[in-house]
Amino acid sequence: MAKDFSIKNVFRKEDGGRKDERIEIKPKRYFDYTLLFIVVFLIVFGLVMIYSISAYNATKYYDDATLFVRNQGKYALIGLVLMILVSKIDYHIYIARFGVKKFRTNLLIIGFVICLILQFLVLIRGDGTNGSNRWFAVGKFFKLQPSELSKLMLILMVAFIVFVSPKKLDRATGFLRVLFFTAPIIILVARENLTTAAIMIGIVFIVPFVASRKNWYYLVSFVIVLAVGIIFIKLVGYRAARVQVWKDIENTPGGYQILQGLYAIASGGWFGKGLGNSIQKLGYIPEVHTDMIFTCIVEELGIVGGLFLIAMYVILLVRLYKIAANAPDLFGSLITVGVFVQIALQAILNIAVVTNTIPSTGIPLPFVSYGGSSLLFLMLEIGLVLNVSDQIEYDAIF
Repeated sequence: MAKDFSIKNVFRKEDGGRKDERIEIKPKRYFDYTLLFIVVFLIVFGLVMIYSISAYNATKYYDDATLFVRNQGKYALIGLVLMILVSKIDYHIYIARFGVKKFRTNLLIIGFVICLILQFLVLIRGDGTNGSNRWFAVGKFFKLQPSELSKLMLILMVAFIVFVSPKKLDRATGFLRVLFFTAPIIILVARENLTTAAIMIGIVFIVPFVASRKNWYYLVSFVIVLAVGIIFIKLVGYRAARVQVWKDIENTPGGYQILQGLYAIASGGWFGKGLGNSIQKLGYIPEVHTDMIFTCIVEELGIVGGLFLIAMYVILLVRLYKIAANAPDLFGSLITVGVFVQIALQAILNIAVVTNTIPSTGIPLPFVSYGGSSLLFLMLEIGLVLNVSDQIEYDAIF
């Protein structure tokens, strides 16, 4: 395939009556508009479904049918601006060193330390429900969930550690080095949000795994972490109770929400009841516009609608794979892999929970579920990936 070049500068100089023209050419860059379109589509689709599903309860309890969709739309607009801005900033700037003599650092390390501080503070001063402190109220209208920022910073940190010394991953000590630097923030997140911590563990395992040539110690480490996770679940009463509910959902009071979600999915049939015609959203499924939104999507749009949404996630992940495979350097590739892992795990876990494939846990459906912090930081991650794609030569990707 012939390269497509764009003219950068044209210089002419006069020399003895002759014109000497020199053209400096620069390879045309690739910007993944397909990825951008899919993300915007998912966000708009999510806004439509949030309004359809939440309007009844918003009117009943707040006398404002558009309350939830307006709140989500506010985060979506802010996220769109930030996503475009981040997509235009060279991702290498986050690891560029600055300072004097021995006191040299980079923006990534500073951001990671800030995340550690925020995760510690949210445990003692944060806002939350049901005994879990997960948010900071920022003014009257905004809430910040530090764990969402921590996922973004974790992706960058793991990519950076591997990028600096990729050959060290050929030994188990190289992977232990990654664990050493990332364990503190994962432990802090796990204190109040085990599911988010599990996604972060997935990032920490899979990103180095992709870059490593020897992988036996990943299996050993995964078994150890899995055993620790099982012990952690058994030691915390409400988490162990969720496993018991999952085993006998029809005869356990705690299984009410999932059971109603299954009724919604079953009643949707192939083509659904039509947009806005869900029955289960009328108070039967608590907070259905958040983590349980997929159930009413299938109820209103049917199995076909649910499969279409899943197909959009698959296409999004394929685009991320293409960008990771053709990234201009290892750092950009691993950033994209980290974003791939997070979105894939969140989508799989959310759909698995609402279909009762795994025990119930709170995890939003990416770009679709109601939740400002989740949407905002996912869009920032996509902005990073778009910047990686913008530095790929046009004919290097297809």
